[in-house]
Formats: sequence, structure tokens, C-alpha cells
Amino acid sequence: MKIEINPNGTWYHGSNIIFSELRTGSTITQWRELAEAFSHKPTMLGYDDNGEILHNGVQKGYLYVIDEKIEIGKDIYQHPKTTMDENAEFLTKRSLAVKLIEKL
Repeated sequence: MKIEINPNGTWYHGSNIIFSELRTGSTITQWRELAEAFSHKPTMLGYDDNGEILHNGVQKGYLYVIDEKIEIGKDIYQHPKTTMDENAEFLTKRSLAVKLIEKL
């Protein structure tokens, strides 16, 4: 599946805990539904060519947006060990401010 990145687009992080700052080395994505799925802490997650996500996560989740401007290469980079398609997952190079936008 081809995932397009908008350098000025919204970046998401899903978690099962509440916080105000995302730690260095955390995963972010522009694919909102993927962040939502990860917020439930699945042990198995996959998606098909149409982007339909299947997972076995059952924990209560929280969806965050990155609440500051970030630059690819400077603040984040492609996850080097992902099993997902290119542009699905990025890792943070520094702590980032986040804003909770939804309880899932």
C-alpha cells in the first residue's frame, strides 16, 4: 500500500496512557486509524491493500496529535525496523508536545 506523507500534515500517536509530552524514540504516523489501533496495545496488527486495519488490542486508548511543528529528518525519521509499508511509521528524535484529541 502506498502511504503519502504531507510534510505540513497532522501527526498522530496512540497510547493507552495519558501524558503531555511524547518521549524520544516514540512512534508517530500521519495515518490516524493506525495510531488509533496502536492505542489499544495489540499484540497482532495488520492491514490490507485497501488500508483496512485488523488488530487484537482491547485496552482503552487515547489519540494524540503532535502539538508543535516537526521536520522529517530533523525531528523524526522512518522507523528502520518496521514491517509495515514505507511512510507508515516514524520515530521521534526528541521529546514532542502532544495534545489529547480523543478517548477511544
